[in-house]
Amino acid sequence: MELINATRMVAGYTMGMEPSGRELVVVVIKGTFSLPRSSSEPLRLAEKQLALVMADTFTGEPGLSAPVYEVDFAPRKKRVDVLLLGSAYAPDGRPTTRVQVGLRVNGAIKTFAVVGDRVWQAASTGISASAPRPFTVMPIGYDHAFGGVDNRHEDPAKHAAFMRNPIGKGFHAQLKSEWVDGSPLPNTEEINRPIQRPDAEYFPMAFGPIGRGWEPRYRYAGTYDQNWLDEHFPFLPPDFDEQYYQAAPLDQQIKGPLGGQEVAMVNLTPDGRRSFTIPAFEAPVHVFPKKGEREDLKAALDTLVLEPDLDRLTMTWRVSRPLKKNMFEIAQVLVGKKGEEWWQQREEVAFPIPVVEGDQAPPPSGEA
Repeated sequence: MELINATRMVAGYTMGMEPSGRELVVVVIKGTFSLPRSSSEPLRLAEKQLALVMADTFTGEPGLSAPVYEVDFAPRKKRVDVLLLGSAYAPDGRPTTRVQVGLRVNGAIKTFAVVGDRVWQAASTGISASAPRPFTVMPIGYDHAFGGVDNRHEDPAKHAAFMRNPIGKGFHAQLKSEWVDGSPLPNTEEINRPIQRPDAEYFPMAFGPIGRGWEPRYRYAGTYDQNWLDEHFPFLPPDFDEQYYQAAPLDQQIKGPLGGQEVAMVNLTPDGRRSFTIPAFEAPVHVFPKKGEREDLKAALDTLVLEPDLDRLTMTWRVSRPLKKNMFEIAQVLVGKKGEEWWQQREEVAFPIPVVEGDQAPPPSGEA
């Protein structure tokens, strides 16, 4: 299969699979944009376009640190993932012990508090948090949110993990003083629910992707037991839920389609507030089967990754086309728009035709 990319962004394809075993061709278009400095500025394509992510990446050792970027080839997303990787900034750059950050996309709002470094203090009167230290910039990923693993007890049966965020900090199931005293608290917490006990249940507060093996995401992956091995392997289990492909926490998944909505960030950039409007880009995808008529599809915008520390945003569009047999039934896929001359020439040239590299004129306003 030949992929022709007529956009100024990056595009790629892979083969996906439904739980039934039916194969899909998954086409992904990804654009990298420079974040505007003011709401009056339009969102512009960056000179350097980031490559498609081929494997999940992490802040440190995979599985023992926070996810950063997920592979770009999820077969489907029913909702739009809105993700943010970055830091909290003290207003006007003045050191503070606490600041509230917020992210709004259209009507969906998420806020939480960011607190300076603290440790648990264990005394005869109980366990309490130390006073937070002042900061001007504080990372806000899941490494800095409530969670973690408690594995210091000599009996492995008493080990525990906070499955909503096993790579976080502040969680302790065993409250032995020497194990708790001096250990760090998280730097993020809910606005009206400060973290006061290491063995309590708190929502880990961050804007990044949640781990595939964390609660509740892993539950959507389905059941892999002896019945699956006997009856369904190597296909996905029948109780697999496509919700598993959503990387964002539930409160950062919004209903599409997107285009024309405002995005606003508070205390997530040095200037304190940043906002811009999501452009209504078209993402046409034309499929040319070896047998049959051309199929005109449209890829949907389903992933936004904001990186305000880098003044960068990536947006990803996706479309999945079920295959009757296999990938070889498709001759070409065209992503974007070509001029009338290309279409005329295509009707006259037999497959395969070469992909000609060269400068491409910018698309008309509002098109990709």
